[in-house]
Amino acid sequence: MNNDTIRGQWKQLSGQIKKQWGKLTDNDLKVIEGNAEMLAGRLQERYGVARDEAERQVRDFQQELNLSRHDTDPKPH
Repeated sequence: MNNDTIRGQWKQLSGQIKKQWGKLTDNDLKVIEGNAEMLAGRLQERYGVARDEAERQVRDFQQELNLSRHDTDPKPH
């Protein structure tokens, strides 16, 4: 699992992550500090989902971030 997307923008993404997964606490976010694998682990704990499902949710979240980032990128001339 690629951590770059989440780790590089962790402070900005914390609000979106809490909105997406409301059961995560501020302490969870401090512990995770942008690590996608740790995020998946916390989702597994807080939501009682299987590891594969938690990793899928994190991947989907990262893909949404990449898509929305491309929407705001200026078009090349």
